[in-house]
Amino acid sequence: MNIAEIENKRIAVLLSGGVDSSVVVYEFARLGQHPDCFYIKIGPEEEEEWDCSSEEDLEMATAVAHKYGCRLEVIDCHKEYWDQVTKYTMDKVRAGLTPNPDVMCNRLIKFGAFDEKRGHDYDLIATGHYAQTEIDDEGRKWLCTSPDPVKDQTDFLAQITDWQLRKALFPIGHYMKDEVRVIAEREHLVNAKRKDSQGICFLGKINYNDYIRRYLGEQPGDVIELETGRRIGTHKGLWFHTIGQRKGMGFGGGPWFVVKKDVAQNILYVSHGYDPETAYKQDFAVHDFHWLTTQVSVVNVTFKIRHTPEYHLATLQWTDENAFIVHSKEKIHGVAPGQFCVIYDEHHHRCLGSGEITV
Repeated sequence: MNIAEIENKRIAVLLSGGVDSSVVVYEFARLGQHPDCFYIKIGPEEEEEWDCSSEEDLEMATAVAHKYGCRLEVIDCHKEYWDQVTKYTMDKVRAGLTPNPDVMCNRLIKFGAFDEKRGHDYDLIATGHYAQTEIDDEGRKWLCTSPDPVKDQTDFLAQITDWQLRKALFPIGHYMKDEVRVIAEREHLVNAKRKDSQGICFLGKINYNDYIRRYLGEQPGDVIELETGRRIGTHKGLWFHTIGQRKGMGFGGGPWFVVKKDVAQNILYVSHGYDPETAYKQDFAVHDFHWLTTQVSVVNVTFKIRHTPEYHLATLQWTDENAFIVHSKEKIHGVAPGQFCVIYDEHHHRCLGSGEITV
């Protein structure tokens, strides 16, 4: 980020209380800028039932905004989050799929509901995501990866719309995480040593299964060994398990891997062993592909199906305008329907978009 990029622009910073977005405010301050800051409230109303850290988050955000002479406004997106992101999550898990609420939170809340409430008054919306952007010769804006492969968050941004990307600004995207920590400590930011948040958006220490149980309850069914058809136990609900899961199964004679769900019969299929062949796929279908910047003719790509540092090489066999079969160069563990397959160019530099895995 340089002064020319932001000069004469109305800028909103989404300040979460974490170290990353706090360093974003510092990055503006060192350029002599004092943008308006916003804390998006999305936590549940019944906070006494949930170990929610939103109060501490807001205290941290308030301290950072005050330090750099910025105005802070709290924007309540609680209803939008629970009406949109939670509905998306529950609909998917009820159907036996593996959703990604954080991906949809970026599209529907941080760059969606916020824009409807306040962001529309600003030219740019800055966040603490580890991602970069670049403008090509035709003036098109592309989402590009961060140099930190562990922290890169382009996969979480791969469902935002083209107009959202045009407004997005990622001032710390060119840093490694360690560099951000160094800046925070040097500038004596109140949250310099605060641990990174884990899990879904606001959930914090809340167990994901408790989150699911609250809305869907339990629906016991059989657990069957795929290879033999032998019943090895019962599950409390297909939605408590993900394809590729090994830990927390609670069945004797393990280890067991979740390899398949039969939603109609409410059966969970598992395979036995530390690394069963049935836990891998090399070819799988993707539908409803969402292009970030523009549709391009691409065959040789790299991709991710979960938030990991690794990118996988593949060729795409297009079956429709927005659907294709991924032919991975290597077998991939834990490919699950409902996951987002995020597609990058061959050098995993530009993120082209994402679609939902169907098989």
